[in-house]
Amino acid sequence: MYYPIQNLELYRVFYVTAVTGSLSKAAEQLFITQPAVSHSIKQLEERLGGRLFFRMPKGVKLTAEGEELFRYIEQAYHYIRNGERKMADMQQLLDGEIRIGASDTLCKHVLLPHLSVYHKRYSAIRVHVTNRTTPETVALLKEGKIDLGIINLPYQADKRISVDESVELQDCFVAGKNFRRLITAPVTWHELSEHPLLMLERGSNTRAYVDSVAAQFETQLRPEIELGSLDLLADFAKAGFGVACVVRRFVADELASGQLFEVELSQPLPPRKAGIITLKDIPLSSAAERLRRMLLDEVT
Repeated sequence: MYYPIQNLELYRVFYVTAVTGSLSKAAEQLFITQPAVSHSIKQLEERLGGRLFFRMPKGVKLTAEGEELFRYIEQAYHYIRNGERKMADMQQLLDGEIRIGASDTLCKHVLLPHLSVYHKRYSAIRVHVTNRTTPETVALLKEGKIDLGIINLPYQADKRISVDESVELQDCFVAGKNFRRLITAPVTWHELSEHPLLMLERGSNTRAYVDSVAAQFETQLRPEIELGSLDLLADFAKAGFGVACVVRRFVADELASGQLFEVELSQPLPPRKAGIITLKDIPLSSAAERLRRMLLDEVT
C-alpha cells in the first residue's frame, strides 16, 4: 500500500538530529527551538509507529529502527545535494545540453558562427543539431525533440510558438559567367522565368516565399533543377547550369571574387528575416537561453 509523504520537514529534523546526536544542536542548526525538535521527532515516531531515538546522558542515539530509517534518509539527502550541485552547474553553464533544429544553409551561415564562439566559452555544454526544413523544424519543436529552431521567415503564426526575428535575409538571383549578358540591364520576372532556373525544392519556406512574390507579378517559376541546399544552388550556378535563387549574404565571397554575379530584377524581392523559434510558456534551460541571446545579439 502506498503511503504519501505528508511532511518532509519531519524527516529533515530527524536527519539533522541523527547527524548531530543532540536535540539542542539540531535546534541550533535548524533555527528552531529544542521543544520544536522534540515535537517533530515525536510526530514522526507516531506516524511510523516506532521509537527512533533514545536519550543518552549526553544527547540522543538512534534505535535499531532509527538506524534503518537513517540509511534511507541519508541517501535521499545525498541525492538532493547532488541535484542542487547539478542545478548550480547548469545555471553556471558547467553542464547541460542544447538541442537545435535548422536547415543546412541556416545551420552553416547563421548558427555555426555563433555556435563556434559558444562552444569555446561553454565547452561543457553538449550540443545536438538536427538538419531539417523550416516546416520539419517547427514539427520537431512541437514534439519536444528540440529546444529551439532557426527557420526562414515569414512563418504563419502559431499560438504554441514564439518567434524572434534574427538576421535579415535578402534573396536574389545569381549566375556564372555563361549568363553574363543578364547584367546589362534589369530584367522583369517574366524575362527571368525564360532562363534556366535553379531553386530550392518545393516544401521549403524560402521556395514558397519566392514563388509567392513571383505570383504577385503574374509569373510562375518553373526551375530546371531543384535542390535542397542554397550552397549547392550556388555551386551549380558557378558551373553554368543556370540562374540560381540564393541569399545574398550567403554568397558574398563568390560575388566579391567574380565567380558569381547578381541578376538585377526590375521588381526586387523584398528582404525577409531568419527567425529563432521556441515553445511559448516553456522556459529554456540556461544553456539554451544563452545561445538564443547570442543569436539575437546580431540584430539588437
